[in-house]
Amino acid sequence: MDTMTVIGRFFQEGGLFMYPIMIVLALGVAIAVERYLFLNSSQKNNIMMWEQLMPIVKKGDFQQALNVSSKSTVDVGRVLTYGLSRMKGAKRREDIETAMEEGLMEIMPRLEKRTHYLATFANIATLLGLLGTIIGLIQAFTAVANANPAEKADLLSGSISVAMNTTAFGLMVAIPLLLTYTLLQTKTTELVDSLEMASVKFLNILMERAATPGA
Repeated sequence: MDTMTVIGRFFQEGGLFMYPIMIVLALGVAIAVERYLFLNSSQKNNIMMWEQLMPIVKKGDFQQALNVSSKSTVDVGRVLTYGLSRMKGAKRREDIETAMEEGLMEIMPRLEKRTHYLATFANIATLLGLLGTIIGLIQAFTAVANANPAEKADLLSGSISVAMNTTAFGLMVAIPLLLTYTLLQTKTTELVDSLEMASVKFLNILMERAATPGA
């Protein structure tokens, strides 16, 4: 018996609750792939924008840096745009820092978007699996109630085996979704940390130039 046959039989014997669990799996995979690609793309674009802006900022040409960052849709560019825009009216480092924190707060929801659904889908898959098993067990006990006493044990063991398929499938869906959720949360945290680090480095460059005579 080949693998596909075993999988097909396992799925068929699980009953109707296998289908909503499969839908949950499909939705989870779609979100996971989209988020993973988005976060990877954001990380690469941030590095490119940072490498483009830093030489300009270090030269002290803040107007050109603002022109470049304001035209960018990249996260680090948007954060630095807040800081560069605030420079003219800012009297303290804290004013520029607050402006960039505001920009970061606007970006974070976009970075975290839809990721939390994966944890929810994992819980739903587990609960659907348990519900399918409970209903399967109820049906199994009902079916053997009027059966021949000699056949009850065999019928019950077979019915329970089939009923447990939904729990097994629910867990097979839930565990990868939870692991993927953790992975994406980690990538999101790293991305936010890198934006915060970029803000700090930018502020340090400004302070160094302000402390340098003739800068």
